[in-house]
Amino acid sequence: MPTDAKAPTAKAEAWALFDHIVEEAKRDDTHTSPWIAEGEGKVRYVPDYRVLEQLLGVPLHLRAGTQSGVPALALDVWLSYELRRAGFDEDQVWPRPKHPRILPSSVAKLIKTLPKELREGVTKRVNSAGAIPGVTMASASILGKNYFKQVDVIMTGWDTGPELLISTKRMDSSYGKNAPNRIEESYGDAKNLRLRHPLAALGFAFALRSDILHKEPRAANWLFDLLAKLGQEDDAYHATCVILMKYDDAVAPPDTRPEEPSGMPALNDEADLDAVPAASMANDTAEAIVAGLPKVTVLTDQTPPNLCPGRFLEAMVRRVLAATPVNVHEAARERLREAGQPAAAHEMPPEAP
Repeated sequence: MPTDAKAPTAKAEAWALFDHIVEEAKRDDTHTSPWIAEGEGKVRYVPDYRVLEQLLGVPLHLRAGTQSGVPALALDVWLSYELRRAGFDEDQVWPRPKHPRILPSSVAKLIKTLPKELREGVTKRVNSAGAIPGVTMASASILGKNYFKQVDVIMTGWDTGPELLISTKRMDSSYGKNAPNRIEESYGDAKNLRLRHPLAALGFAFALRSDILHKEPRAANWLFDLLAKLGQEDDAYHATCVILMKYDDAVAPPDTRPEEPSGMPALNDEADLDAVPAASMANDTAEAIVAGLPKVTVLTDQTPPNLCPGRFLEAMVRRVLAATPVNVHEAARERLREAGQPAAAHEMPPEAP
């Protein structure tokens, strides 16, 4: 029998699985703390690599190529999850853990204060619509000094402006051919954003398939060196990191070309055709799929210490706290105190290696 129902897109299916993974990672409906005490008033940020490996397995399961946007999206979901683990509000950190992925925190607060019947109606409209121009969207473009730049992970509010901006890139093949273009773009984007938002914590995360280490070792060393320098320049990023992903050739997606820039970035009030709700998926179905995801291993032991994700996330969190008064982001500050970090010390950025 013919039907008008369309099959969910790869991105809609991915969101359903991403949301399930992130929700299941909570304990008693609360995010685990990333901070581990090391004695003498020192703490260390320990990322949840198990969740990252599960998220990275989703695009492999869906056979989603780079052009679908799903492989890179796994990184954005994980980084925003980590920022919520650090204690930042879920409505301020984008992408959010539910549709719409980008919703101004002021709008979210307004909806919560509406009378019950009106609140339910507005919530249904916001949650079921793709994108509402000027209100909700799947991705955000931030105005830099000279042009708008799409930023992958953001923490912002109308009263603070952008506090954290993280750009992500992913590369699974053709490293020597494509890496120079990605690095060149990153240098320009960093300067563009930093000059307009000097107080925002600015970061860059680069995911690489681990076969670069033996297929193109010179390209790997060159990339590691440039990424480290990208996080040391006065007008570039405050911190950078590398995520080395290991998975079998048998589960590699069919299209591993790097995603090409889409031309002039769209303004935030333009229609966002990518803003699709997650596909409807029963919890038991999602659980079974996640249990059978292709295996991905993050090689932390082969990652240069100055580019490790833990150091990167710690630098981002501390810079945000150092740039704001003590009565802002109180939950994030409390998580550090609970881990044994003295109140004055947790606002200082980590020392450079």
